[in-house]
Amino acid sequence: MKILDRLHWLGRLALIVGAGALLVTGVVVGAAPHAWAVLHSHDETPPVLPPFGGLATRSQLVDMSGRQVGVFELENSQPLAIDDVPSEVIAAVLAVEDAEFYAHKGVNLRALVRALLSNVQSSGARQGGSTITQQVVKNEYLAGLERDGRYKILQARYAVMLEKQVPKKVILERYLNTVYFGNNAYGLQAAAEVYFGSAVKDLTLLQGAFLAGLVRAPSTYDPIRRPEQSRRRFAQAVKRLVDTELMTQDAATVALLNWKLPETVQSIPQRSVSRTYFTEMVKDYLLNKTDILGATYQERYNILFRGGLKITTTLNASAQVSGELAVLAQLPVNKAGIQASMMSLDTNTGAIRAMVGGSGFVAGQSEVNLALRRRQTGSSIKIFVLAAALEAGVEATDLIDGTLPCTFPNPDLPSEPFLITKGVSKPLTTLEEQTWLSINCAYARLAQIVGLHRVVEEVYKLASSSFLTKETYKIQPYASFSTGANELSPLDMASGAQTIANGGLHVEPYFVEKIEGPNGVLFQHEIAGQQVMTKQAADKAVGILKNTLTKGTARRTPLDKNRPAAGKTGTQAENTNAWFVGFTRQLTTAVWVGDPKAYTPMVNIPEFRAVGVPNVQGATFPARIWKAYMDAAHADLPFIDWDTPVAPTRNPIRLYLPGVDCLAELVSGKLPRAQTGPVVTIVPNTTTTSPATTLPDQTSPVTTNTTVPAPVLRGPVVSIVAPGTTIAPTVLDPLVAVVGVDPEKYLVYDCQKGVPKSIKIKVTAG
Repeated sequence: MKILDRLHWLGRLALIVGAGALLVTGVVVGAAPHAWAVLHSHDETPPVLPPFGGLATRSQLVDMSGRQVGVFELENSQPLAIDDVPSEVIAAVLAVEDAEFYAHKGVNLRALVRALLSNVQSSGARQGGSTITQQVVKNEYLAGLERDGRYKILQARYAVMLEKQVPKKVILERYLNTVYFGNNAYGLQAAAEVYFGSAVKDLTLLQGAFLAGLVRAPSTYDPIRRPEQSRRRFAQAVKRLVDTELMTQDAATVALLNWKLPETVQSIPQRSVSRTYFTEMVKDYLLNKTDILGATYQERYNILFRGGLKITTTLNASAQVSGELAVLAQLPVNKAGIQASMMSLDTNTGAIRAMVGGSGFVAGQSEVNLALRRRQTGSSIKIFVLAAALEAGVEATDLIDGTLPCTFPNPDLPSEPFLITKGVSKPLTTLEEQTWLSINCAYARLAQIVGLHRVVEEVYKLASSSFLTKETYKIQPYASFSTGANELSPLDMASGAQTIANGGLHVEPYFVEKIEGPNGVLFQHEIAGQQVMTKQAADKAVGILKNTLTKGTARRTPLDKNRPAAGKTGTQAENTNAWFVGFTRQLTTAVWVGDPKAYTPMVNIPEFRAVGVPNVQGATFPARIWKAYMDAAHADLPFIDWDTPVAPTRNPIRLYLPGVDCLAELVSGKLPRAQTGPVVTIVPNTTTTSPATTLPDQTSPVTTNTTVPAPVLRGPVVSIVAPGTTIAPTVLDPLVAVVGVDPEKYLVYDCQKGVPKSIKIKVTAG
């Protein structure tokens, strides 16, 4: 009996406390308007609430076709018009949160009493007493104020005032756009996306009730972290649907049995919200590299993350997927940490269409964008040496020696000449063949023939971008330039190749097409190309590089159906970096493969040997990734070829490097074929004919027998001549001609070895 008496006493105490609380609440709310009047009795004009401020809205990143590829947000806020919300969803929200919304005038005393009694009976907060209007007031006008008695008076007074100034529909719309649902979802649209991967227009009655049930305590009822509490709260919300006759009890029972709680944060299909290497690049650009969004960092930050911008980028979402799939399909996952990156530009505009920055962006773990990171280039850098040579008047058919071993002066360190002992050796042949086969001795020689400083200037000219200028990065005129001593990024390489593929017209790479704000267009990109290389030289470079894919180092990876394409492989010493840089008339793409953490030799890696690649070179994984991506990206594009290069107007010359190569003029005899290279003759357009002769007294030709003495065979005789000088470092004019001689009239020989013994030297008198 004592226990029963004690329980009875506790129950009476609870009722007394509840009644007291109810009385206090009623007095506070009832007196609020009068208290407000007393507090402001000195005001001559009635107080008016300021209008609603602008809503914080996520900024949307879309690709070239309008497909969402990312967002910038602090609060996931996606405002919408109330007319876009299904009526049954609105009904569910009102049933759970404020069933008498359209009946009260801002404050609902009856709801306060009902909530108080319910909470006393359950010894917990089962129902809230604030109206939707009061919740809007709390968010709009009372943020930061201390929750004391004055706070409740202000909230009640402001709610009454707000309903006199603003229509119910507008108040409800504001509520639906600002109320917090947990998991960084502010507003109904954000909540629909986060919990159901849905647009608001597709929400059901039950989904609306579930979301409304989260509002009172989003963390407590979080379905992802506290599923049991969330399920109980959902049951309460469904009961409110039954109480307000939005659902029958039988239907509610079935719904509760079948309801599946959201288990993970969702996103709407085809609307990516994830951070990627590309979105991070755009963010860095807009915050740190331009004042498009404002003069100060804080201005730019606020508008980017809360300003509701629509940022149209150059990305092609389909091409991006093709690039990522190409890497996954062609490069085996490996314990050595070898990764790939890729940069693909629109050949005509410089727009970035796809970018693979690494194995996958993970905040705090894998954020370095490898497509922007510089690495040694191997032989892929030869495209710039070739371009500079062609601008200086060199022809594809000109002859150059690529015999191993070879030694060249090192301007930076004269005491340590540049020596090449490994690789492919190719004796004297045409420049185009030395290019297809990527012969290092030939190209190390060519770079110094053209002039190392001119070659450096060519890189800056062809690959210029906001990422590559003389102020941001110093390219060195190394003797080893042609073998990749300098470090460049896939963006740098693609940018330079784009110029060649585009007829010498360079367009700086870009990735933001347009930015629109609530009040209109803030930025529109304007393409401004610059002719930095003659079209004639660019066409010749393309003509030479085409054969890389037909009979050169990348002959195993031509594009499908022999689509016109050109490119260059690159493999750094010890196989530490591997490249393929190639292009069509539509897309220019650079692919790098290596260890992003070190210069790790990619030799005998088990996962690579298993697929037949014991040594990673440019012609292996980089070329395969390039082909897989380019074939997919060009699937619906027409076949377009370049103009045929202008044919040479002179016979081939022998290119030589004064100081390394010495010169002798042929005096008599004929130089051996090894000294003159393959026969390449330019036939003039004019021709002459010699008609058969006849004797004056005969009507038909007469055949006569003439004895011709046999020639006396002698070895060639030459006379040593001055070889001239190399291009001075101060000469940067790309059109200054290189040195070269007629291979039939001049002997070019190794200065260190001297004239071959089979050739006689004419000794001059005195």
